[in-house]
Amino acid sequence: MRLYLFPHAGGSGLMYQNWPARFPAGWRVTARDAPGHGTLMGQPPLSDGDSLVAHHLDRLIPELDASRAPFALFGHSMGALVAYEVARRLTARGRPPVWLGLSACGAPRPDGPPVRIPARELSDEELRRRVARLGGTPPKVLNHPGLWRYFAPVIRADLQLVESWRQAPAGEPLPVPVSLFGGAEDAVVGLAALERWSGQCARLLATHVFPGGHFYFQDDLDAVIRAMTYDVTEALRLSSAPVAGR
Repeated sequence: MRLYLFPHAGGSGLMYQNWPARFPAGWRVTARDAPGHGTLMGQPPLSDGDSLVAHHLDRLIPELDASRAPFALFGHSMGALVAYEVARRLTARGRPPVWLGLSACGAPRPDGPPVRIPARELSDEELRRRVARLGGTPPKVLNHPGLWRYFAPVIRADLQLVESWRQAPAGEPLPVPVSLFGGAEDAVVGLAALERWSGQCARLLATHVFPGGHFYFQDDLDAVIRAMTYDVTEALRLSSAPVAGR
């Protein structure tokens, strides 16, 4: 089993550094960085969704073509939008994931962004305060003037990407088993916004709500990993089950 992880706006694969060792032995768990983030820090960040999804597909498809092993996708916050769109396009190519996890993100809408974040209108100081309230960004980044000057444009570009994200043209709901994850005290994405995904996903496997805010998994990562592992295993079992009447 291969599990690909997509981080939040302004985040990188570093966010997931403690995750792989918690999954079952034999699973290959890797985080995917976008340009301007993490291992791709030297590249200019992308500010539109299509370019970001294309970036990930260009790198994922050769890996998937080289092996027929099952794979799953998980995205947190902005990463959920990316993971969903990657899953949708791979499914259209006849190579769907066995499972998709969508965390702390409302489903995109045709009439507006999943979350209203007026990044263009915020001063750097107000942006810093809002990012600090969300959590997930190390204080050393927020409080170090040099680091903040570097990361602020990256975070701003990601937030503008989220704000400009629009629902794909109406089509069939995604047939991949999907699990939803969220924090009970998330002030950005409430449960109602999270559950909007049910209108775009034909096979909602589970909805997991944990104590905590937008970065709920920081409070009890092991509980989140257990839920993910169970759901991926169940989705894999369903994918190999015989179809009735055959």
